[in-house]
Amino acid sequence: MPLHVAVATRAFKRYSTYVGATLAGIFTNCVFGVIMCFVYLEVWAANPDAGGYDAGDAVTYVWLGQAMIMTVAVWGGGSPDDLAERIRTGDVVIDLYRPVGILGWYLAADLGRAAYHLLTRGLAPTLVGGLLFDLHYPADALTWLVFLAAIPIAVTVSFALRMLASLTAFWLLDDVGPRMLLGFAALFFSGLTVPLVILPDGLRELAMALPWATFLQVPADIWLGKRTGLEVVAGLAFMAGWAVVLLATCAYVLHRAERRVVVQGG
Repeated sequence: MPLHVAVATRAFKRYSTYVGATLAGIFTNCVFGVIMCFVYLEVWAANPDAGGYDAGDAVTYVWLGQAMIMTVAVWGGGSPDDLAERIRTGDVVIDLYRPVGILGWYLAADLGRAAYHLLTRGLAPTLVGGLLFDLHYPADALTWLVFLAAIPIAVTVSFALRMLASLTAFWLLDDVGPRMLLGFAALFFSGLTVPLVILPDGLRELAMALPWATFLQVPADIWLGKRTGLEVVAGLAFMAGWAVVLLATCAYVLHRAERRVVVQGG
């Protein structure tokens, strides 16, 4: 555990060096947040209770989405991309020789990255959104705690999906295609484009059952109080279940992939 904490800490420090990129990202998130809020307000003006949300819920959802984009790495990136590059160059053999599991090492690094983005590109746009719009906030301390507990689970699910895409480099030698497909699926099924609750019947149930719903929709519903009592427990169990299944799949694929490693022809 101390080793993984050290890995996470170093990942946090690594991303904290890119101050200019962080500030530019915060500005971009704020601009897109404002644009999306005005679009959503028009949509909810025409249908005031779409998906069980009111206009205040909708604009709050927008800023939660902007906060989670980089925290959860909706569009990819993070430590799995580093591993994919090491697979292409053959440096992954060093990872395989370490007396620590690859999954634990890279997950710790990704959680450190996520912590930095949560405190910067997550917190700052939300504060700006709170100044510009009437946002809804959790009604009690327990809801805050549950929401905060949901974030690392969401990051873990995202990490596992990104790791599976990166592991394809063992066979394909290039993970660009799988990463693009993963990013396209995440853009729609995470609820970042539109809340999943306003999708048509059938498609909504499908989207809510997929792992990408853990990125934004489930945490947002916890924040907004749309899940209460056992529904909160069910939401966390849903997220944790996908995390366990996907990490187990990663472990299996990694075990099979180890036989594909070729270094200097041997």
